[in-house]
Amino acid sequence: MAQVLGRRELGRALLARQWLLERADATVEEAVTRLVGMQAQAPYAPYFGLWSRLRTFGTADLADALTERRLVRVALMRSTIHLVTTADYRSLRPWAQPALDRELNTAFKTPLTGLDRAAVAESGRALLDARHLTPKELGAALHERWPDREPHALATVVRNLVPLVQVPPRAVWGVGGTTRYATAAGWTGAEPDPAADSERIVLRYLAAFGPASVADVQTWAGRTRLRPVLERLRPHLAVFRDEHRAELFDLPDAPRPGADAPAPVRFLPEYDNLLASHADRGRVISAEARKRVMTRNGKHATILVDGQVTGAWKLDRAKASATLEIDLFRPLTAAERAEVEAEGTRLLKFAAPGASHDLRMETLADRDDPVRGDRQ
Repeated sequence: MAQVLGRRELGRALLARQWLLERADATVEEAVTRLVGMQAQAPYAPYFGLWSRLRTFGTADLADALTERRLVRVALMRSTIHLVTTADYRSLRPWAQPALDRELNTAFKTPLTGLDRAAVAESGRALLDARHLTPKELGAALHERWPDREPHALATVVRNLVPLVQVPPRAVWGVGGTTRYATAAGWTGAEPDPAADSERIVLRYLAAFGPASVADVQTWAGRTRLRPVLERLRPHLAVFRDEHRAELFDLPDAPRPGADAPAPVRFLPEYDNLLASHADRGRVISAEARKRVMTRNGKHATILVDGQVTGAWKLDRAKASATLEIDLFRPLTAAERAEVEAEGTRLLKFAAPGASHDLRMETLADRDDPVRGDRQ
């Protein structure tokens, strides 16, 4: 009979794979590869995600990797923007195509009915090979040829059918800028690899997020029908069950710390893949905490205490000052509170060196409306 792993054990295993139990000595590219990309539609989110995972990290490490084209921001799993290495874009982009197709066939079904999507994609590719365009500019240019179609829908066809990157200065720390597209092939000098290796990609997912069920893998990917991949891999995997008897797969030698392994306080950015890559996310976030984290506009940045999401945070910057607002979902012990304050102070020093710092913390557990403000 397969060993049963409780939620705390699954949580500790996940945190170990994510370098959130202990920061790692690794480069930015090594970290992004290890994590199979980082969700990055919030342009500065990966900076905070890497800071929480790496022993030595500065904002220039990621900014330089973007401007030097060693890392790119491209629509991948779940049709969301991910930060990946240029090598991983080649394999992950074709593999993620079903998720991108599904978005077109659901959210954009009506405005795209009867449209020759391939023709739109090729027209968009030609436009972007000529110059970098914002989504609005791309949609307007396509609208000239297809005047009966919505510009946004036309631009999305190109975004989802043609591998595109968001080019710097978008997401460059301290510079920033609007989203501008280039073709990924033109920007990186390499075409996507059509022979995507599903088994290799699933093994990489398990290394970063396991143990995991078939449903977990599919949630991360935004794809269905991945059970045959796990079945082919089964002879090479360790098999467990969770508290609900769901079957879990894992790499035999992957770290699985005990339920009582120390889990330090960590600050995670909005949209961190830690909270988006499993069907059952109870290993790191409770159902009640998830309600507090989710907003109409997305997800709050979160705080892990003892391996569970226990609060949300927001950084407000002014010219010469920075304020870190921390909203806790439950009262903390004195030791936990001190650890949150210490880690929050380190975050302020990382994000706003040279500025005056203010840290404000309050508990929202007893409020009727636990979510206050927009955390984007």
